[in-house]
This record gives sequence, structure tokens and C-alpha cells, in this order.
Amino acid sequence: MFRNLTIGQHYPVDSPVHSLDPRLKIVFTIIFIISLFLIESFLGFLIVAVFLTVVITISKVPLKFVIKGLRPILFIILVTFLINLLMTPGRVIFTLGFIKITEEGLRQAGFMAVRLTLLIMGTSLLTLTTSPILLTDGIEALLKPFSRFGLPAHELAMMMTIALRFIPTLMEETEKIMKAQKSRGADFESGNIVSRAKNLVPLLVPLFISAFRRADELAMAMEARCYRGGVNRTRMRQMKITRGDYAAAFIFTVYIAAIIMFRIW
Repeated sequence: MFRNLTIGQHYPVDSPVHSLDPRLKIVFTIIFIISLFLIESFLGFLIVAVFLTVVITISKVPLKFVIKGLRPILFIILVTFLINLLMTPGRVIFTLGFIKITEEGLRQAGFMAVRLTLLIMGTSLLTLTTSPILLTDGIEALLKPFSRFGLPAHELAMMMTIALRFIPTLMEETEKIMKAQKSRGADFESGNIVSRAKNLVPLLVPLFISAFRRADELAMAMEARCYRGGVNRTRMRQMKITRGDYAAAFIFTVYIAAIIMFRIW
């Protein structure tokens, strides 16, 4: 299950989306997330889905690979769907004992499920089309104006990138530990919530030990390469806005204008 997680992974291919400036891709991702919360109808989500499908096609990342990343969060989507379905008041359309399903609850549940799905697919494209080094440079460039107020832009960008990069690694390590514990008789699926929580102890302890060991090895490797933070640090490649970035900005502006106009009308 954890191998299907696409957040934090990089899919290295040559495509127009991969060659975009990382600063623009980060800003586009943030605006894309905001645009999802401006939509109030399923037709608006259809526009977002078509736009997202076009971007995925241009990025040359297989659509199946992006959809595969939804499997680890299907439980979260299902729980969110059920909570909105059962807890939203309104006109009752179905009753079974104490369970009441309303028309407003069904609509809200569908809204949240579709919104979460598009949110995960859209944000995963950022890491799939941007290498960790470029992602670090982009975050640092966006945070650099705040360094005047004492914000450590480079260190913060480095921490965020490392955290994103090691999500798939930790998930893979978790899967290995679970298989090892199951082969020794551990049971993570049966019993009530309390018993399941107790059964997670043999999983969490080696996972934390492995995470601290990886962090220590990474710190030693960075020190061996004379890493001293962002002070007087140079880059082999300088980020520049190209014609492709301007074209992408224009297309994205048209998309945002369409979402805003659709919300108004």
C-alpha cells in the first residue's frame, strides 16, 4: 500500500512542465489549492479535472501513476465522505434506524471526496515534476524576502524538502517493518481500536529508530561535504524566467479567471 504513495517522489522525464521554473510551480500549486475551495458546484470540479488531466498529459507522467497515489488515502477520503454524509443536517431522503441521510449531506460528502481527490492529484504533481534540489531553490527564493526579518530561508527550505523527500522512504520502511512483524505473529488488523493501538508499538519503535538513524547518516553526509547552510552558497544553475514560464503563467491565469467567473455567475 505504501509503495503507491506518490507525494515526495520525483518522476524524471523531459517535459514542458518539468522545465518550468520551480518558483512558478510552487506558486501555481498554492493558487490551485485555493481555487479548489472557490468551487461550489460539480461542474466547476469538472473544469478542474479537465485542466488537471491536460497538465498531467503535458508533463508525460502516466495518469495511472498519479491515480495510484490515491490508494493510501482512500481510507481518509472514505471517512471524510461518511462524516459529511451522516452529520450534515437537511432534508432527509433515507432513514435506517438512527442513521439519516440528507440531500445536503449527500451533496456535501460528494463535494469533499472530489475536492480531496483533486487536491492530492494536483499537489503530487509538484514533487513529481520537480527535483528535490530545484524544489529547495524555489522555496528558498520565495522565502528570501522574509530573511530580512530573521527568517532562515535556506534552512527552512532545506528542512521542508528533506521532509517531502523522505516521505516515500519512511513509508517503504514502515511496510518492511510491518511485514517483518507479521512474520513473527504480530496482528495489526483484528481487534478494537485500543488493541490495534497497542499492536502498533512493535511497529513504531523500530520505525523511530530507523528514522533517527537515517537523519544521523544524512547529517554526517552533509557535514562530510562541508555543508554550512545558505551562507555564501552558490548554485550551478541560476533560475531564470523563460518564454515557457510566461506561456504557462498565461494558461494558468486563464484557468483561474475561468474558475472565478464560473463562481460569480
